[in-house]
Amino acid sequence: QVQLVESGGGLVQAGDSLRLSCAASQRTISMYPMGWFRQAAGKEREFVAAISRGGGSTNSVKGRFTISRDNAKNTVYLQMNSLKPEDTAVYYCAARNGGSTWYSAVHEYDYWGQGTQVTVSS
Repeated sequence: QVQLVESGGGLVQAGDSLRLSCAASQRTISMYPMGWFRQAAGKEREFVAAISRGGGSTNSVKGRFTISRDNAKNTVYLQMNSLKPEDTAVYYCAARNGGSTWYSAVHEYDYWGQGTQVTVSS
């Protein structure tokens, strides 16, 4: 089992940047496809970005968000640029047991962090 802890959230203004981190403990993160999801108040959790064990990635916020992983630091990152008020949400990191690609559905992940709040003011 892997434990995930997100950090890096906060209150920023529109146009600012943030980098979220997801640190894993008890298991090496290189074993897992990883993902970032977000959940705004009153809405369902939605896919943001995912990265495979080999480093291939995809994201739903083209041109502004980038996912990356540093296996040596056992950490996955989400770089968020040009933030907008509609990006306001709790951001969650997730890990999946096995798999050779990236995954974009909530049910495809086995472990979740507790989330970090991102609030973007206009």
